[in-house]
Amino acid sequence: QVQLVESGGGLVQAGGSLRLSCTRTRTLFTINVMGWYRQCPGKQRELVASIYSSGSTKYDNSVKGRFTVSRDNAKNTVYLQMNSLKPEDTAVYYCAAAKYDWGGMIYWGKGTSVTVSS
Repeated sequence: QVQLVESGGGLVQAGGSLRLSCTRTRTLFTINVMGWYRQCPGKQRELVASIYSSGSTKYDNSVKGRFTVSRDNAKNTVYLQMNSLKPEDTAVYYCAAAKYDWGGMIYWGKGTSVTVSS
């Protein structure tokens, strides 16, 4: 089992920045990918950013150039630095982890709310 604990959400004005953190428990198996999903009001949950064990990263087009995913392996923590925030970034952000990739079993955090005011 994998436990993920997020922090760092809140209320920010458009154009501002926030950094989300996600700390996971140690596991007996290797986690290949961690990342962030978000669920905007009235919409389905969507993948925002991923970081793989290789260090490679992927982003949804809507956040490219504004969001940066990174990790600190010593702390078992993944970060999402969000800059130039827009009202449409308002959502509950979920930290996620998968043993292989997102097509398999996904472990979820409880989510942290981000609200961007115009």
